[in-house]
Amino acid sequence: MPATIELDHPVRQESYLQHGSSFVDRLRTRLVEREILKRLPRTGSLQVLDLGCGYHAAYLKAIGDRLAHGVGVDFRVSEESRRHPRLRFVDSSVEEALPALPAEAFDVVLLISVLEHLWDPVQSLSHCQRVLKPGGRLLVNVPTWYAKPVLEVSAFKFGTSPALDMDEHKMYYSKRDLWPLLVRAGFKPSRIRLEYRKLCMILFATAIKP
Repeated sequence: MPATIELDHPVRQESYLQHGSSFVDRLRTRLVEREILKRLPRTGSLQVLDLGCGYHAAYLKAIGDRLAHGVGVDFRVSEESRRHPRLRFVDSSVEEALPALPAEAFDVVLLISVLEHLWDPVQSLSHCQRVLKPGGRLLVNVPTWYAKPVLEVSAFKFGTSPALDMDEHKMYYSKRDLWPLLVRAGFKPSRIRLEYRKLCMILFATAIKP
C-alpha cells in the first residue's frame, strides 16, 4: 500500500548536509562509515540502497570496489555525486520512494539516522524487507534515549549539529523499542542483531532477510 503523508505533518525538503557541515558532522559521518563497512558482506558486486543518503551520498561512496550499483534516495543530491558511474538517485522522501522500488532488488539497504524521522517506521521497515534479496541485510542506525539531551544541546545551544534534523526527530530508540518493529516488518528474531555503540548513544541493528 502506498505511503501517505498527512497534511498537518511538515514535509522536509532538504537533504542532510545540503548546506554545509561542521567538524562534528564530518566526524560522525566517518565513524558511521566504519560501522557500516564492518557489517557489509565481504563479497563484491553489491547492489545497495541508501535511504536518506544525504547530499553527498557519503556512505554509498565509502563502499568502494564492493559496490556494483547504488541507489540513493533523498530530496537533493550534489552534482558531483550524480556523476558517479555506479550511482543513481531518486529525488524524493523515503516514504514516497519506497513503495515504488522493486522487490528483492538489493543486497543491502542502509537506513542510517533516518528511522527516527519517519512517521510510520513499521511501514518503511516492511518495505525495506520487501526490496531486499533473500539473504540480504538491512543496516539501521538510530539515536538512543541517552543521546537525546546531547544531540539537542549540540543542535540548539551550540549549533554544532543541524537544528532542523533534531526538530524532526519523531522517536529515540532502545533495543526494546527497535526489536519489535523489525519483527513486525517481517525479520526473524534469529536474524536480528542489535548493538549499542558510542557510549550507548547509538543503536546499530543488522537484520537479515530469510
